[in-house]
Amino acid sequence: MGEMIKLKASDGFELSAYVARPAGKPVGGLVLIQEIFGVNGHIRRVADGYAADGFLVVAPALFDRIQPGLEMGYGQEDIQRGIELKGRSATDAALLDVAAAQIKAAEAGKVGVVGYCWGGFLTWLSATRLPGFSAAVSYYGGGIGTVATETPTCPVLMHFGETDHAIPLSDVDKVRAAHASGVEIHVYPAGHGFNCDERGSHSPESARLARERSVAFLTRHLG
Repeated sequence: MGEMIKLKASDGFELSAYVARPAGKPVGGLVLIQEIFGVNGHIRRVADGYAADGFLVVAPALFDRIQPGLEMGYGQEDIQRGIELKGRSATDAALLDVAAAQIKAAEAGKVGVVGYCWGGFLTWLSATRLPGFSAAVSYYGGGIGTVATETPTCPVLMHFGETDHAIPLSDVDKVRAAHASGVEIHVYPAGHGFNCDERGSHSPESARLARERSVAFLTRHLG
């Protein structure tokens, strides 16, 4: 069971973050970036899962700059609200908050970053625009095609669904074409959000395999 703490970004903004700690000595630190639904129960459970695997996990509440403490579910109204909030969230400000979480996670040593949906997009930008990450794992980052040519400064693992309504496979191909090495890509027989067991698009087998690959990847680069 984790706890909520406060972080301070470099521009002085204070935000909340969920921290989940491992039982023993950490393998490393991990910044967990939310979907468009806030640091909700699902994201906290994902954080707890990575903590059980040995990571010190910090999940910053990126919507705090708009509405502190916001948590949403996965109904249609929640989806529309999440899209609206994401549209109001400046990418540069979100990356400041990710960087603040990175500092906290660095208490455990090397730091990786993992994110889902909007968080998958921000994970890629964290790898290309923020210094200091040792590994990045991006799940179905919407809009990835618009930044595919940016160059990551750490190894990256990416997961996509072949029937994702929000990310055409042509966008995945853009990433492949731009990065002959350093970026490992897997495509699963699943749709958008396949990792989330609260969504209708949940694919248990794809989620299991992607998570197995993610934990191995993070352990290899952070351990």
